[in-house]
Amino acid sequence: MKKLLIIVFSITFTGILLSDSKVSCAKSEYVSTGSAVSITAKSAVLMDGNTGTILYEKNKDKEVVPASITKIMTLTLIFDAIDSGKLSLNDSVTVSEHAASMGGSQVFLEAGETQTVDTMIKCISIASANDAAVAMAEKIAGSEDAFVAMMNEKAKSLGMSHTQFKNCSGLDDDIKSGHYSSAYDVALMSKELIMKHPQISNYSTVWMDTITHHTQKGDSEFGLTNTNKLIRFYEGITGLKTGSTSKAKYCLSATASRNGLNLIAVVMAAPDHKKRFSEAQSLLDYGFANCSIYTDILTKPTTKNRDSIPVKNGIPANVTAYAKTNFTHTFLGDYQKDQIKQEIQYHSLTAPVQKGKEIGIIHYSYQGKELGSVPLYALYDVKKATFLDYLYNAVKKMFRIHNISG
Repeated sequence: MKKLLIIVFSITFTGILLSDSKVSCAKSEYVSTGSAVSITAKSAVLMDGNTGTILYEKNKDKEVVPASITKIMTLTLIFDAIDSGKLSLNDSVTVSEHAASMGGSQVFLEAGETQTVDTMIKCISIASANDAAVAMAEKIAGSEDAFVAMMNEKAKSLGMSHTQFKNCSGLDDDIKSGHYSSAYDVALMSKELIMKHPQISNYSTVWMDTITHHTQKGDSEFGLTNTNKLIRFYEGITGLKTGSTSKAKYCLSATASRNGLNLIAVVMAAPDHKKRFSEAQSLLDYGFANCSIYTDILTKPTTKNRDSIPVKNGIPANVTAYAKTNFTHTFLGDYQKDQIKQEIQYHSLTAPVQKGKEIGIIHYSYQGKELGSVPLYALYDVKKATFLDYLYNAVKKMFRIHNISG
């Protein structure tokens, strides 16, 4: 026990000295609600993408019409399908009559036309194509209705309690029909897309591109232009999606990254298209100017995060602990690194212990207030010792004593 306490103390002290940058604004006292930025949009949120911390909010839970920002969820499910192996970027997608009939923003896909998943993602991300969104929904789920059910299930799993989807594109959406979301919920699904699937930036930051239509009439080229003007000039911009209809007004989820700090600025129902960009930019500027990021690197194998923990009746008698993720926290304003504390707690372990089992946790606090925690896991299996194991160890010990005395 004494040895374990010494290890815990040394790890805590070393962690304080070696921790780099970390972002943390999770506590309510960090959140700004008005004086920091002037927002005319109906609702807005500035979120730290690393932690989900809200750095600024105005009417964050107000249910509003999301327009084409709906497609953030559509894209999330597309990339989920790719990650699971259900789709690949080179798979062919055949356009149905229903998909081709979509109005609004589109790339004029024709019924029977085929495009790759990669091209469809490009059309959705750059040109906000309703026809491509529906074609992908049908490819993944068999029908748009079935895909919308998946969207709502995903929204529920992300904690989007002020969202309900009725279609996968945001076309002709109406809050009275039950298609709605909120600035906070849009930030949540934006975080899921940009942080879990960062490759979306390969599409969402493209200003202009072309696709080729392959139809019975022959091949023809079609130009795409991004609707997110911030990608042309904002430093560190990574995406993400615009939306506008007569009911929704002008909406934008803008994401950007600088020096490990990932920010998500959501503006809903801005009065005009210029305001949605200028106000999203103001939110991002505010975040980058005032936030500090703290990160404790735990995933790199070092003595700091590879402790040997005793296992009762175990073979071997100890198991190595490791972390699967680093710890990140965002501070709105300055912070004192030496005031960040670690406390490591290990569970009492009895064999057998399976590889990957949670065996402890690292708690982080700042000036007495908890910031968060990171679980620790067993690096390998530890089997339960048998009678033969005890006998073998006893014999080894006897021979060792005999050799020493001889």
